[in-house]
Amino acid sequence: MTTAETSVSPFLQGLLAPVTDERDDDDLEVVGEIPEGLHGMFTRNGPNPQFAPTGGYHPFDGDGMVHAVYFDNGRARYRNRWVESKGLLAERKRGRSCYGGLGEFKSPEDGVVEEAGGLKNTANTHFVRHAGRHLALLEVSKPTEMTRELDTIGEYDFDGKLVGGMTAHPKIDTDTGEMLFFGYSGLPPYLRYHVVDAGGALVQSVDIDLPAPVMIHDFTVTANHAIFFDSPAVFDVQSLIAGGPAVLWQPENGTRIGVMPRTGRGGGVRWFDIDNCYAVHFFNAWDTGNRIEIFGPRMTRMPGGFEFQDPTPVADPMPWHWTIDLAAGTVTEEQTDDRAGEFPRINDEFATKQHRFGYICPQRSSEFDFSFHGVVKYDLETGGSQSHFYNDTSTSGEHVFAPDPDGTAEDDGWLLSFVTDEATGHSELVVLGRAISVRSPSPGSRCGAVFPLVSTPTGFPRRDWRDLQRGELAPDRVTRNRSSWRWPARQPSARIGSVVPSHASAASRACVASHRLISLSSMSSATVPGCISVSK
Repeated sequence: MTTAETSVSPFLQGLLAPVTDERDDDDLEVVGEIPEGLHGMFTRNGPNPQFAPTGGYHPFDGDGMVHAVYFDNGRARYRNRWVESKGLLAERKRGRSCYGGLGEFKSPEDGVVEEAGGLKNTANTHFVRHAGRHLALLEVSKPTEMTRELDTIGEYDFDGKLVGGMTAHPKIDTDTGEMLFFGYSGLPPYLRYHVVDAGGALVQSVDIDLPAPVMIHDFTVTANHAIFFDSPAVFDVQSLIAGGPAVLWQPENGTRIGVMPRTGRGGGVRWFDIDNCYAVHFFNAWDTGNRIEIFGPRMTRMPGGFEFQDPTPVADPMPWHWTIDLAAGTVTEEQTDDRAGEFPRINDEFATKQHRFGYICPQRSSEFDFSFHGVVKYDLETGGSQSHFYNDTSTSGEHVFAPDPDGTAEDDGWLLSFVTDEATGHSELVVLGRAISVRSPSPGSRCGAVFPLVSTPTGFPRRDWRDLQRGELAPDRVTRNRSSWRWPARQPSARIGSVVPSHASAASRACVASHRLISLSSMSSATVPGCISVSK
């Protein structure tokens, strides 16, 4: 569907090359056995530009594309669809890209602005299900509602009650059924907090006073509190318009933690000063009497701002524990492991409550590439951990916990992650059991389901997986890492989605299977054998 030419960009090549087709594979051949508890819908999304960019391309700029594998009685089918935003529909009418992005900002022509607005809501960062609605998210925009079969319905504003954007990382309290989220903006009010009840109605919105427009990618919630990290990652509209980074690190502003009652008002926020740091994602938080316990990877500063072409080196994200004593008005903190990592996960049934087990992707190096190569399982009760690592040429994404509906323990279930071996070009969906152990894949096995490696290389995505017991696997997304691409030698211009390195196809690879490991070979988008293979 794409005809425009584009210059060679590391963010549009190799495993980052966009997928060019929408397809349906109705009956994937399964070799092995899909776990009985693994049924429902598994989804993920990420940036996937349909048209070549008109200028510099930032890895957050691409049109959203959602991919789903549907499990039913030991069978699986696949479907992928673009999020048909107003902006993308306007570009399709004109047959070309009309919007700039974070890589090179520009306003679209007047006709496009009148038709689709001045900014494109790509909905490319996350995909959640709540109160029967499927929502694709971009954190500075309203959610985009889609059907279970991935048809785009359109932007959703909670019956006109949502003012401003919605974070890509809402929290769902499984005890109350509420979905809690926030939105940030470069214009006042800089931060606004929202509560949606179990039936899907937006019942609370609170403006929170901040001295500067900061980028808050994620937050955390307990049974009683909403917690925000106000770090000096300052959104700068003038810098963006002038062609500079959209977010600047201004350490003189300081860092603090804001604690607000979930049912309170913005004036009720208590602020606690801490050393400068930035947290991209969190494991979880919970209340213990007058204390709040918070767990998540901590960085000494924002990872490179938005200067992806020439990022500023930063310290590794280290697992961290903050304790806020509300009675004493103090914060104590400690590093909990000396292994750098990101993409923290728990069993989401324990969100807002005390959890025992946490999962994180260890970082292979101290470079900015965020090259992850396995998973570490932490046990907060014993202080121990278990690890699983892939081979030296493989890069893994986030490991998502899928609870076993017949399980009784917190860690009864499976960890799932896509892993790509750059040496062979094979992608694997790894399904790790409770022991976090798995054998190497058979290099000859293959799968015909297409699943691109989508999303940004910086590790921003975080996903939910819930409602398993109701037959619905909630959303997830494949991750891509900077180690997936190499700065190319001089090459002719490539079309979006063209095959560039031998290990990348116009449609990237994926598949689903049993308790162990799935391995597949590189396949073109025209190949439809529909095979799911399992390594015993």
